[in-house]
Amino acid sequence: MDGSFDQFGATPPASPVVLSVPHAGRDYPAILASVRRVPAGALVVLEDRHVDAVAQGARGDQAMLVQRRARAWIDLNRGEDERDALVDEGVRPQGQAQASAKLRSGLGLVPRRGGVAGDLWRRRFTAAEVEARIVGDHRPYHRALASALAAAHARFGIAVLLDIHSMPPLGTGARVVLGDRFGKSADSRFVARLEAEAAMMGIGCARNSPYAGGHILARHAAPDRGIHGVQIEFDRSLYLDAALDRPGPGLRHTVALLQNMIAAVEDEALNGGAVRSETALAAE
Repeated sequence: MDGSFDQFGATPPASPVVLSVPHAGRDYPAILASVRRVPAGALVVLEDRHVDAVAQGARGDQAMLVQRRARAWIDLNRGEDERDALVDEGVRPQGQAQASAKLRSGLGLVPRRGGVAGDLWRRRFTAAEVEARIVGDHRPYHRALASALAAAHARFGIAVLLDIHSMPPLGTGARVVLGDRFGKSADSRFVARLEAEAAMMGIGCARNSPYAGGHILARHAAPDRGIHGVQIEFDRSLYLDAALDRPGPGLRHTVALLQNMIAAVEDEALNGGAVRSETALAAE
């Protein structure tokens, strides 16, 4: 167990599926209270509120990482280079690649804005402060996630990362969004199995819109090497109360949905290729 996240699962791994929950953390280091210029609730808006309860309930024997440090402190789904000069004194703009849309909107490695609250902080953070978060929180999570995926791949010849998030209601009918970076992070057969599980439970599902997956998939998924990754966004109204604050009456149903998704992806990883090969041979 690291200081900023919890890690679950046996060694060697019991499943090719690895779960990641990077945005549900509710640990707010004390310094944030002294530098925030908004009410504490404006920081909570950044959380994937209690989606860790869904993941914890659904997990069987799969490896899983759950971040405890709040996203307002550091965002694990952003790269180390996605640093915002408006909130981070350590940024050297001339050394940065073109800023992403998320970074321009204030949702960089250290978030600058949250919801409609505007700027979150009274001052910029020093280079040393941000580097300490990178070294102490960001890198350990990614090292552990890479290790878990490598161990799963070593044992099963394949690994599938399910990166678990939540989203505000979209108002489009889609209550689950699956992101595979437009086909770059996973074989389509895994996304199809996930879509089928949502459909069987009567849950509307979208692919890559408006969430296609971020740094975690870009960094860890490598389908050509047998490491697949899909980001799953659950509508918070599926499992929270009416205020979208605490686990609500839909939690059990959402846990069951994720359990079915995990089982389907695990089955596809272990058996899908063999099933398709046998079907193809029979058709020849």
